[in-house]
Amino acid sequence: MPLVTTNYNPPLVFKNGHIATIYAGIFRTISPIGQQRERIDLPDGDFLDLDWSFAPRETDRVVILLHGLEGNAQRPYITGSAKIFNAFGIDACAVNHRSCSGEVNKLFRSYHSGATEDLEATIQYILNTKKYSEIYIKGFSLGANLTLKYLGEGRNVPKQIKAAIAVSVPCSLHSSLVELLKPKNMAYAKRFKNHLLAKLREKQRLFPNLISDMDIKNVKTLKDFDDIYTSRAHGFKNAMDYYKKCSCLQFLPHVKVPSLIINAQNDSFLGPACYPWAYAENNEYLYMEVPKYGGHVGFYDKHNTTYTEKRALKFLEELF
Repeated sequence: MPLVTTNYNPPLVFKNGHIATIYAGIFRTISPIGQQRERIDLPDGDFLDLDWSFAPRETDRVVILLHGLEGNAQRPYITGSAKIFNAFGIDACAVNHRSCSGEVNKLFRSYHSGATEDLEATIQYILNTKKYSEIYIKGFSLGANLTLKYLGEGRNVPKQIKAAIAVSVPCSLHSSLVELLKPKNMAYAKRFKNHLLAKLREKQRLFPNLISDMDIKNVKTLKDFDDIYTSRAHGFKNAMDYYKKCSCLQFLPHVKVPSLIINAQNDSFLGPACYPWAYAENNEYLYMEVPKYGGHVGFYDKHNTTYTEKRALKFLEELF
């Protein structure tokens, strides 16, 4: 599809990408939405915690929400999305990636940007045990990459999956990494690294023979973490092999479910390869919207909502 016209125009202060990103990530708060936790068993013996919230009346529609790197189902961008979907008559299933629900997962492996097997397990669980005839997926950052990779990997996507919304997508993981390692993103990269190192130390306590003190000491950058842990734990040769195989960019031509990509021009986490203009133009199922403003998973809007929360609903209304 051609580039989708955008009308997003935030207040002056939120036109700064860093302010938009930081406000959404640290200062925004959402009133409690009454999530109910459900644990599901995974085929490999591990588990996922799903946090559900529901529309006021019974519905046959549900949205699966996927958070970003080191997020969880209680992050404001997840609960804010759940709240607005619920008000619109759509139940919400917010997935906590492995080790992101407050409890470390059982296995040496964890989650990563290409772990679509966990999304597949969630979808199959919903299809097998719930009543929904329409399923939507909305992913943010890492979760957005997962969403588009899942849809384009060549599997038989269940007919119940009707649409997807992908916000702040690092379509090329390496291109995004290059940006994150630049001085402009030093504070973000350090924050991510510290969170990941804390979890790596938890893994070391469970698997002392697989992670050494020297391994932890050698993690100086996010790429080091992916070289030392992510690639080793998930069957990749190294960080670059992981980035190459798990970037959703290569899977976009095969997406056959209507999918909206919303990437801000001033998103400091995204490099040039994260804006898949040509792929969107050549795939009738891809809708690409590139607002001038928004930052990374920011998109401030009035009344404690975000532009992407409202835009997701409008996208569904336009389709159906």
